[in-house]
Amino acid sequence: MVRMTASPGRRVLLAAPRGYCAGVDRAVIAVEKALEQYGAPIYVRHEIVHNKYVVQTLEKKGAIFVERTAEVPEGAIVMFSAHGVAPVVHEEAAAGKLATIDATCPLVTKVHKEAVRFANEDFDILLIGHEGHEEVIGTSGEAPDHITLVDGPEDVAKVEVRDPSKVVWLSQTTLSVDETMETVDALKEKFPQLISPPSDDICYATQNRQLAVKKLAEDAELVIVVGSKNSSNSIRMVEVALDAGAPAAHLVDFAAEIDEAWLEGVTTVGLTSGASVPDVLVEGVLEWLAERGYGDVETVKTAEESITFSLPKELRRDLRAEAAALVAERTGTAPSAE
Repeated sequence: MVRMTASPGRRVLLAAPRGYCAGVDRAVIAVEKALEQYGAPIYVRHEIVHNKYVVQTLEKKGAIFVERTAEVPEGAIVMFSAHGVAPVVHEEAAAGKLATIDATCPLVTKVHKEAVRFANEDFDILLIGHEGHEEVIGTSGEAPDHITLVDGPEDVAKVEVRDPSKVVWLSQTTLSVDETMETVDALKEKFPQLISPPSDDICYATQNRQLAVKKLAEDAELVIVVGSKNSSNSIRMVEVALDAGAPAAHLVDFAAEIDEAWLEGVTTVGLTSGASVPDVLVEGVLEWLAERGYGDVETVKTAEESITFSLPKELRRDLRAEAAALVAERTGTAPSAE
């Protein structure tokens, strides 16, 4: 528990919901369960989620994070991160005789399936997202000949399609809702027959956290978002806070990164966290603020979240044995009984 001390007039508005979404919770638990079930090491292709603390914690337990499938030894277990991977990565894993666990967020998987369906119907797919983001790379890999990346409204002018009557937009799940719709509006102006996906691609958690940060921005002179610099949804929350009128907003991984100068003249601090952030880091910021007189904490609730996802089905199998069998098949030797 955080011990609160308060100075008159100083307060913290604490967003709810904040922190872990269902997809992140599932992915992190999947790594922990795999380590518990199969023992270390468990290889994870790319960071399981974009949070420095989470990655460091799992590394201490025996997870090894790699950027390329080729870095995983033959016969090992590799997990795919919550951001999803392209089909070629599954092919690489099969070629490397690797047992795989797919921890892709189900909401990202939904976008992948939409990309495949529209590509099969020969649509041009305009994928709204940020170049180089793992989720964008994975989705684009589902139908590279049909997908064009649109990285914001400024990209719209250069977009070309084969048939303006067969064009659809999809999006990265962690974008700003407002930014995405601005891009969609610009695309619709250029392509009036543009089709929208059957359901919103931007995930419920991203939308809920952005709605909450907008509410904080109404009253807070300073908004602190706990999250890592490579977390798209956390970065967007800082932008949303500023766009909603907050005089200042900053992204920090840990309380130690907060600059005391940010508090000058501030009576109300808004506090929230990205969808890949465990609440222990928020507790650390609350403690840091309480030590400086911001001990009055008021929760600002804007949505209820009850969604949960089941763990990857691969955790119900003996993957060590499967990996050994794959190697034995290639070498022509019997798998070890150990």
